[in-house]
Amino acid sequence: MKFQTLQIVAGLAAAVAFVLAFMAAGAALVSGLFMLLGLAAVAWLAYSLIKGVMRRDSKAEPPARA
Repeated sequence: MKFQTLQIVAGLAAAVAFVLAFMAAGAALVSGLFMLLGLAAVAWLAYSLIKGVMRRDSKAEPPARA
């Protein structure tokens, strides 16, 4: 069976489409991981700030200025 030019071009186009699809999926995965890392950093920052505010003694007077 002899391949025609159109079949070869269609096969190459399909191969390129699959490669591009896998690259896009990989980029989406890496982007999602960085999103989760950033979300974890913001959550830790909020937790540490809230913990610091809750620990502060509410009865303590601010230091006097000279």
